[in-house]
Amino acid sequence: METTNTQPTPAAILQMGTGFWASKTLLTAVNMNLFTLLTKGEKSGLDIQTKLGLHNRSLYDFLDALVALGFLNRTGIKETAIYKNTVETDLFLDKNKPSYIGGILEMANNRLFSFWNDLEVGLKTGLPQNEAKNNGQSLFDLIYADPAKLSEFIHAMASVQTGNFITFSKKFDFSKYKTLCDIGGCGGHFSAHIVRNNPHMQCTSFDLPQVAPIAKDIINAMNLSDNITLTSGDFFKVDFPKADIITMGNVLHDWGEQEKLTLIEKAYKALPDGGALVVIENIIDDARSENAFGLLMSLNMLIETENGFDFTFEDFNRWTKKAGFTSTTLMPLVGPASAAIAYK
Repeated sequence: METTNTQPTPAAILQMGTGFWASKTLLTAVNMNLFTLLTKGEKSGLDIQTKLGLHNRSLYDFLDALVALGFLNRTGIKETAIYKNTVETDLFLDKNKPSYIGGILEMANNRLFSFWNDLEVGLKTGLPQNEAKNNGQSLFDLIYADPAKLSEFIHAMASVQTGNFITFSKKFDFSKYKTLCDIGGCGGHFSAHIVRNNPHMQCTSFDLPQVAPIAKDIINAMNLSDNITLTSGDFFKVDFPKADIITMGNVLHDWGEQEKLTLIEKAYKALPDGGALVVIENIIDDARSENAFGLLMSLNMLIETENGFDFTFEDFNRWTKKAGFTSTTLMPLVGPASAAIAYK
């Protein structure tokens, strides 16, 4: 790691090496609904202590650390302090707003944080380090068998992709298309954003049967059931529903290369000539040196899956060409994410 100073400094190394301190502080605040509480109005430290059941010790260290990290605003100090959300935490970390992205942070706190402690084991064995570690079941078998974990997972996936789904639904030209099928559609959020911004579209959200009741409640709550159909099945065992556009959001990175190719080939068969496959992921730059989040997400796939990994646009081009697609393009979305698009 290079610095701009003439003399080397360990500051960046120390900041990154102890970065889990800041991460866990934010995750804890999200998990305790601190930002949702403060959306109702600014509060003193004592008010927050009472509402969240906090001990006197470290109360102000905790709150002021969030101030120093840029997640809270404050006037006064300690006993005279009044705390309120920043613009960002008010918008993105209030559970009552549709813009809430805390679902992925809740899952990071409740599941991923402890699993990453075994990254070294994963790197030496190539094996997952999550709930599947000791019983031989896959991550998806375990999550889909537990309604509470499944609900948390669905909302986590929705929250991490919300900005990407909205951006894509507004940026992509849907004028030539009428139908879309979202493979691994989870709670139907991607389809919902497509329909909201492109009312002429008819969408199908495809996932395992266990997901359907949760997705149905979400779609009904949005009053979008006329434009969104829920279909259930195992996407490795059945053909994809026919559609003008096939989408996959954070699906391909769950699987090894052969499974990725299988899903891409299934998409090709389900599309008409001129149809499009859209894959929304944290596409790693071809030089593998810039998209740190994409590379870290790939390490998370080591923690979470048997063979999953994130990939470059060059990888995507190679796989889609092999399946028969004629051209590709990359559409930047929010932050490190992109839509890799292949046309038949």
